[in-house]
Amino acid sequence: MKISSLSQIKDLANKFSLILKKGDFLFLNGEIGVGKTTFTRFFINNLQSKFKEKKTEIPSPTFNIALEYKVKNIIIRHFDLYRLKKSSELKNIGLFEEIDNAITIVEWPKIVKNKPKNYIKINFKYSKNMEERNLSISLYGRCKKYAIN
Repeated sequence: MKISSLSQIKDLANKFSLILKKGDFLFLNGEIGVGKTTFTRFFINNLQSKFKEKKTEIPSPTFNIALEYKVKNIIIRHFDLYRLKKSSELKNIGLFEEIDNAITIVEWPKIVKNKPKNYIKINFKYSKNMEERNLSISLYGRCKKYAIN
């Protein structure tokens, strides 16, 4: 699927904000600058608009590793694992704590060896000329039932 413009990323994030449920994980793979944090920003801001809440700034959690947002009764946990080197470091950040009460978005999930039951994997990839982006989506667990097109 081509996803080269900001409006295409926003449209996709909006679709996900309509279907993801508490307990779902979203794993975002891709190079630096390919759109992972932008997708997350659009996802959270769309939920905020949907529930008539003020849109907040959604920074990259690269340095904090984890940021958390509450929109109505939904907790969105946003992790960036770029700086982590070993899967044993995941124990210290609470990645798998309170998962039934939240939607969890993980950038750079490569070191997550034991995947949760219900998750979606999105692979963002630049084209050879670096002007276009493509993505692929894989669904697991109950997420297989979600209609994403």
